[in-house]
Amino acid sequence: MSKAELRRGETEGQFVLEGNLSIESVPRLWERTNGAFHDVPALTIDLGQVERADSAGLALLIDWTRRARDNGQDIRFTNLPDQMLAIARVSGLDTMLPFYRAD
Repeated sequence: MSKAELRRGETEGQFVLEGNLSIESVPRLWERTNGAFHDVPALTIDLGQVERADSAGLALLIDWTRRARDNGQDIRFTNLPDQMLAIARVSGLDTMLPFYRAD
């Protein structure tokens, strides 16, 4: 069974995403996170614990970005796995989504 979880990080507005982001896990995760970000002015979502991802995982990031912007919040994604970056590049989303690289 494919499972993905989002948990709060150590600081306000920080979240850690872990597990597999797939067509099987994303709908449930999307439902559980609907409204989860309303109480913070800025969001940082750490993707370093994502084990696998497909295009559904990328769609989730697009939706979170849209929701944050609609709410007037800053959002950024850190520690993007290579697999997700490859999917984003192929689809032309690597420059549109707020990926933060510490390079």
